[in-house]
Parts: sequence; structure tokens; C-alpha cells
Amino acid sequence: MVQMYSIAGQKIGSHYLAMGVLSALFGGTYLAVSGPSPAKKAAQTPPINASSPDEEDFIKCAFDPLSSPPNTIANISGVRKFLDSADKDEKAKH
Repeated sequence: MVQMYSIAGQKIGSHYLAMGVLSALFGGTYLAVSGPSPAKKAAQTPPINASSPDEEDFIKCAFDPLSSPPNTIANISGVRKFLDSADKDEKAKH
């Protein structure tokens, strides 16, 4: 037999009250922990004012960790190319 409670003039079983309390508890916890959706967080990035396409690639590679892993061969060779060209430009000025 089930214990019956009288709520708002209706007889409600204790198992329905327990399911309601647990649903409210877990549902509220889920909503509180889930936070806002990522679609609402549109991150604005400032424009890249690079003097060359190589410099722009370097900036994107260095500051965007989601574009590609930083230790890949392609990124390392691109960074080295940029740094070599910057060294050549610097040496030409002196």
C-alpha cells in the first residue's frame, strides 16, 4: 500500500511526490550547471593588420589554438619561414 497525502483537495501517492521532488532537483541542477549555450557567445576578434600574408598566417597560427595544433610540422615550418624572412628584412635595414 502507498501512503496518500491530501494536497489541494486531491489525494496524491507518496511515490508521485518523491518522483516530483527528484525531477525538480535533478532538472534544476542540470539547468544551473549547463550554463548559456555557445551560440550566444559570439566572440569578436579585432582585425589583423598584417603587412604581409606570411605575417597574417603567423598571427592566426600563434593566437588561434583551435585552428591547428601548435606543434605540427606545417605550423613549425610556416613560423620558421616567417621568422627567417623577418631576419632577412632586419639585416637588410642595418
